[in-house]
Amino acid sequence: MRILHILDHSLPLHSGYTFRTLSILAEQRARGWETFHLTGPKQGGGTAREEEVDGWFFHRTPPATGLASKMPVVNQLAVVERLAQRLDEVAGIVRPDVLHAHSPVLNALPALRVGRRQGIPVVYEVRAFWEDAAVDHGTSREGSIRYRLTRGLESHALRRADAVTTICEGLRNDILGRGIAPEKVTVIPNAVNIADFSMGGAADPQLAGSLGLAGRQVLGFIGSFYAYEGLEILLRALPQLLARNPDIRVLLVGGGPQERALRALAAELGLQDRVVFTGRVPHGQVQRYYDLVDVLVYPRLRMRLTDLVTPLKPLEAMAQGRLVVASNVGGHRELIEDGRTGILFAAGSSSDLAEKALDLLASPHRWPGLRSAARSFVETQRTWRGSVARYEGIYAALVHNPDPPG
Repeated sequence: MRILHILDHSLPLHSGYTFRTLSILAEQRARGWETFHLTGPKQGGGTAREEEVDGWFFHRTPPATGLASKMPVVNQLAVVERLAQRLDEVAGIVRPDVLHAHSPVLNALPALRVGRRQGIPVVYEVRAFWEDAAVDHGTSREGSIRYRLTRGLESHALRRADAVTTICEGLRNDILGRGIAPEKVTVIPNAVNIADFSMGGAADPQLAGSLGLAGRQVLGFIGSFYAYEGLEILLRALPQLLARNPDIRVLLVGGGPQERALRALAAELGLQDRVVFTGRVPHGQVQRYYDLVDVLVYPRLRMRLTDLVTPLKPLEAMAQGRLVVASNVGGHRELIEDGRTGILFAAGSSSDLAEKALDLLASPHRWPGLRSAARSFVETQRTWRGSVARYEGIYAALVHNPDPPG
């Protein structure tokens, strides 16, 4: 089986998108499949047409140039045209059995065009909807002309693709609501390499001391600081937490667009000495910071994006048997069973977050059961080996029954 993956971006850029891609590719190769990889113009990085990074070979699409590349809306059409031309070349070279286009729709449209021209079936993998991501980034608003146009393009691609995969039930239900046949849509959930995570990691006393966390109970978040992550809710819960447990500290590991605002909020609340910002840390050092945290907190705000899409970070925490407190948005409810594998609180409520976290910290007899159940959930339902195995039937049906989509 030869699969040509069409990607928005890849290594050397680091993101959740990149890590999901690499996990899929590694497991597909472990199954004996040949994988090939093409990134679109948004990868950036110059005019190179091929690149090897960390042992992975990528075909690249040089960015579009000229006036069209600088004009709103028109520049997106230029991205599609540029990628279609490059995909036509690469597909002609590698002769894949399947074109596997990953979000956004700017990758699906060229794949559909080239697939039809060269007679190659197309799988479209939806990781999130482009229109919802634009709302979160502040470049669009729900219901606007741009939003409706983008949604229309997504629906068009879903109808034209030979098969559709997505990362969670929330997105699958949205896809079905657009009139796509249920048998055409398969969930390939986010997962982890369970061998990379172990339970019972001990805190490094030197690191804890250097951060002022020795002897404290630590609530932590490790990841990117985007607005939808709701970290403001965690900071606003801290005064209520401290009123009943003065030993609590908040550890925020990472960075992103909200970092400056979060630092300002901590100062406004007079909590500078109770909130530790580490900035971004090297990937190889992240585990040391996980080991400092007593409870991982994921206070995502409620919006279409968070209700539809499951995040990866809580799975990594659960794979380590960590205690997890998360908002009850739809994406979290697919991963966390309240009271069994973690604790859920009312999204947007700093008061409920504080109450649930305090109750958990005051109930150490519950910890072993929560930790064990969280680890078991990941081991049995969220490994990459199990997730990637679901592609086999999809690919085989397309290769052996290459009928065009209805």
